[in-house]
Amino acid sequence: MKDDQEQAILAVHVRGIDGMCVGCRAWWSRLVPYPCWQVDWAIRRQARTITTRFLAGVR
Repeated sequence: MKDDQEQAILAVHVRGIDGMCVGCRAWWSRLVPYPCWQVDWAIRRQARTITTRFLAGVR
């Protein structure tokens, strides 16, 4: 996976006025509370990347 894929997910899957995920509603017609599993995945992926870069710089 590339960083731009995570950014794309985070750009589309945002909280709507009603607290539901806008991306899930638009793409799959699903009413899913925000944060959806795509947002959770993208945030975890970014955190892993940041941690790896930090630890590589410490060594």
